[in-house]
Amino acid sequence: MVKSFDPVFDNLRKRGHRITPQREVILQIFRQLPNGVHLSADELYVKMNELGYNVSLATAYRTLKLLSSFGLLRELTFAEGHKHYELKQDSLPHQHIICVNCNSTLEFEDHFLEEIGQKIGLKHHFQVIDSQFKIFGICPNCQLNK
Repeated sequence: MVKSFDPVFDNLRKRGHRITPQREVILQIFRQLPNGVHLSADELYVKMNELGYNVSLATAYRTLKLLSSFGLLRELTFAEGHKHYELKQDSLPHQHIICVNCNSTLEFEDHFLEEIGQKIGLKHHFQVIDSQFKIFGICPNCQLNK
């Protein structure tokens, strides 16, 4: 799996958290997802079981919460009523536009939005871990099918 010098796991160890097999597998799954793919806790649970890892749904939820609280995963709420997660990468920050009919999600980059989030955090003495901007609308496919 992950080598002992992995900076993500070194970061968790420094915070006093063990690197459990479940945490290791979950981060590996997110690292292997194509860009733009987001997983819910239920989807992660199914994927882990398909890979032969016997974990409970509660463990998946707890681990996702923990990893997102450390800024390793982004916790996203779209129009579906449950959370999705994606690996927070050092690459360009991106935001989401979500169709309220079919729940399709498009990612877009905008540096201005990231800068505004950082400025607002600084103004109010917050250390910003993540800033999210979401646009809700109706996608071109759903517009055609009306």
